[in-house]
Amino acid sequence: MSDLFILIIIIVVILAFIYRDRIRNRFFPAKQKNLTIDDRFNADKREREKEIDRLLSKMGKTGINDLSPKERKRLDELSKK
Repeated sequence: MSDLFILIIIIVVILAFIYRDRIRNRFFPAKQKNLTIDDRFNADKREREKEIDRLLSKMGKTGINDLSPKERKRLDELSKK
């Protein structure tokens, strides 16, 4: 009985080591950081650049006529910023 108990403890410890990231994230989730003004500005800039890249790649593949009027308007707005 004692040997079985020790074996179970060893298995539990090994599994806890293997899944330590999941356990840590489950019981101690990462806290959100307070973003500075610069961080927010850079994050917004990256999002705008991603959207511009998406629209330009669509336009590059099939031409400007394939963009919807809404997409054209959005591209104009983003390019002015």
